[in-house]
Amino acid sequence: MVYVSRVEHFNAAHRVYNPSWSDEQNFEVFGPCANPYYHGHNFELIVTVKGIPHPDTGFVMDMKQLGKIVKEQIVERVDHRNLNLEVDFLKDKIPTCEVFIMEIWKILAPVVAEFTQGRSQLHSLKLIETPKNFVEYFG
Repeated sequence: MVYVSRVEHFNAAHRVYNPSWSDEQNFEVFGPCANPYYHGHNFELIVTVKGIPHPDTGFVMDMKQLGKIVKEQIVERVDHRNLNLEVDFLKDKIPTCEVFIMEIWKILAPVVAEFTQGRSQLHSLKLIETPKNFVEYFG
């Protein structure tokens, strides 16, 4: 099995809060991330696909095509957006990185499988929010 990865970057704002809680409880649990005026990050998304290299190309997946898929399916929908207010796949969800990455998986996994005709599959996602904070997801 061979694993290939692609990195994409985007910027987005969010507010991490539970709307059914008081402001005090939100600040107690989420700290400054519950700021009612939102805050932003320069995100990095690392997408890893696994498979056996195709005999005709030697590719697990064409990296240019993987980049195109990630840009079209994710980056164009979230870049310079408010995750709470403008991103359809996060509607009515608390946009923590944990929730965000699981929703990204739901979008990318079937597209990667279809593009590679089932020869390869999404292996993992890594979403870097800050130099100190990141999440990984394996589906």
